Amino acid sequence: MKQMSIKYFVFILFFMSAIISASTDNPDRGQNNSRNEDARLPLKELRIFTQVFEQVRRGYVDEVTDIQLLENAVVGLLLELDPHSAYLDLEEHKKLQESASGQYGGLGIEISARRGMLEVIAPIDDSPAQKAGIRTGDLIHEINGEPVRSFALPEAIDKLRGPKGSPIDLTILRQGEDKPVSFNIIRDIIYSSAVRSRLLPSDIGYVRISQFQENSDEDFVAALKKLNDLDNLKGGLKGLIIDLRNNPGGLIPPAVEIADVFLDDGVIVYTEGRTPSSNQTFFASPRKLLEDVPIVVLINGGTASAAEIVAGALQDHTRAAILGTQSFGKGSVQTVIPFGDGRAIKLTTARYFTPLGRSIQAEGIIPDINTPRAEAKLLESKPFPRERDLDGHLTSPDGHSYSEQPSATEEENDNQLKEAVHILKGFNLLKQNWPLQTIPL
Repeated sequence: MKQMSIKYFVFILFFMSAIISASTDNPDRGQNNSRNEDARLPLKELRIFTQVFEQVRRGYVDEVTDIQLLENAVVGLLLELDPHSAYLDLEEHKKLQESASGQYGGLGIEISARRGMLEVIAPIDDSPAQKAGIRTGDLIHEINGEPVRSFALPEAIDKLRGPKGSPIDLTILRQGEDKPVSFNIIRDIIYSSAVRSRLLPSDIGYVRISQFQENSDEDFVAALKKLNDLDNLKGGLKGLIIDLRNNPGGLIPPAVEIADVFLDDGVIVYTEGRTPSSNQTFFASPRKLLEDVPIVVLINGGTASAAEIVAGALQDHTRAAILGTQSFGKGSVQTVIPFGDGRAIKLTTARYFTPLGRSIQAEGIIPDINTPRAEAKLLESKPFPRERDLDGHLTSPDGHSYSEQPSATEEENDNQLKEAVHILKGFNLLKQNWPLQTIPL
């Protein structure tokens, strides 16, 4: 161990000496002396680093390997730059790749914690879990013979995941069964889309994007086309709500593609950094969908990064009304730089700007219609008497009877979503009656 430590220490000194030599060996140093002074690595600080390294290696209360010390130094190097630059070890890099792709090795179930166990919310269609017979409401009691109660939720989720083709044993508690039910399931690649959609009343489409993954743009377009082609629609969608609340961002290319769906020309976003590759401009292409359909985009303090790119582009091009509260304000771009052994660094390389040149960094997107999240309650009051309550009232000439106003739906319990629906309904009402007929006097 001592020989190994000495070898690593010698390597550090040799490596730093090589860097210092390279930074000072410039054939044009006579003409560019001031520039070389700025570029030269600080020899004094490098010597202090090697001294600190040796003191920690020799005198820290617990033995720490040289490899761990060097990794800690790399972590600290990136940690002090900004909140988003980071060193990614093998496991962290793998998780980042899974999150970006939306693909992972697992069973294909949505779960939540309940009474110290994992409750199955629903198995994903055609997933290994569904094919094996896992049902909604099942409680996962044991994973490979170990009680779920002994795991924290993230640890339990990690144990459910694994390489494609690997087996896993689950013990399930199921309502109606006298004893636990055992399953042996073979894991497979699961694709989890970040796009969800549904049709709201008044032929208004709702699309929720939870993050921007590799295929989010394709999933988004597919969701739009499916909504617009529903059989019960009369003439297509009358409005669209894009929900970007609590969307932390993700990959920029699919975000740009989603904004491009509704724009036919002009800039979508541009980035500026120190290297040529960090300076890019993304333009819209003439391929709009739902050209005459009004759009409302929902944002809040959890809307960040790539989600702010979409909201900012549609706002600057006046293609959508932005509703909600001020977004997070992450206007920087991170580049993942992998190394050959599976590790990587995530480095902030540029700032991005909206089409009108606005920087979102530490500012965020200001909504066109500021609507904080709130719980709406009806005021308690006695019902007003109506004409039909009066004795001897006249009946409707068409003979129809009209029911009471329907009770609040799930959408109406979300005041921001409810407000977006009202805006789109109002827009369509005005559109139907425009231009207004004038009466000559």
